[in-house]
Amino acid sequence: MTRHWQATLWLTTGLLLVWAVVTFGLPFFAHELRFKWLGGPFSFWMAAQGSLLVYLVIVAVYGWAMNRWDISAMADDHAPHD
Repeated sequence: MTRHWQATLWLTTGLLLVWAVVTFGLPFFAHELRFKWLGGPFSFWMAAQGSLLVYLVIVAVYGWAMNRWDISAMADDHAPHD
């Protein structure tokens, strides 16, 4: 069970780091991110749509991984021990 919680901690930390970079890092460096992306400036695109898509991916990755790990942990708990 300890391995399950360590994996959960690493996943949560990694996804929070991605969230922090998208939420605080990209707006902070928005002036330097002046290049065209999908017909408009990259900084505007990230502020308008890109960050929301990243947040959805974060939630989807967390949900998918936790579902797999929880099922695996429950199977390990109910397995006969020697």
